Amino acid sequence: MPFHTSSSPPGPHSLSALFWAFNALALQGFGGVVAIAQRELVDKKRWLTQAQFVEDWAVAQVLPGPNVVNLSLMIGDRYFGVRGGMVALAGMLSFPLVIVLILAALFSGVSDSVAVQGALRGMGAVAAGMIVATGLRLLVALKGNILGGIVCYGLAAATFVAIALLRLPLIWVLLGLGGLGALWAYRQLGRFEKDAP
Repeated sequence: MPFHTSSSPPGPHSLSALFWAFNALALQGFGGVVAIAQRELVDKKRWLTQAQFVEDWAVAQVLPGPNVVNLSLMIGDRYFGVRGGMVALAGMLSFPLVIVLILAALFSGVSDSVAVQGALRGMGAVAAGMIVATGLRLLVALKGNILGGIVCYGLAAATFVAIALLRLPLIWVLLGLGGLGALWAYRQLGRFEKDAP
């Protein structure tokens, strides 16, 4: 049986639903899956709230490996245990892997074509736009974060400056700003527990 509490939305009703949902998500995710994942899992399927998606996505980004693969494992495991994690992972990788292998074989013959290179550059621009749009939509979920809105927006701005403008290595940004965010959250949770009746 899928696990959910009264405060969280109901998840997938079966392992096959989980498999096909992540399969569809993977097949739509050209150039970046965060926008598709948010739309499918929060808006369409309603398996996660916006706040849950932001939290899960943050954890998925910190873990080693592809973000969306980490997310699929976490969601599958949450609702169906280890079997769910494996089924979600299979849904995420099976058909896309076959398609990538076929496209790689086809692309090797036309990779020098100017038209193909131009098409790939255009897809990259669209993918970047989708990621920015999704990031802006997810900002709303930060209002209820334990860190507080000002700290969340400050950390987001500092991360943008560190990575996009200063081009600092991601690992140092994660350790530095992520560590500061974790310490502040720990402080806020302690204060919240102290004030609780």
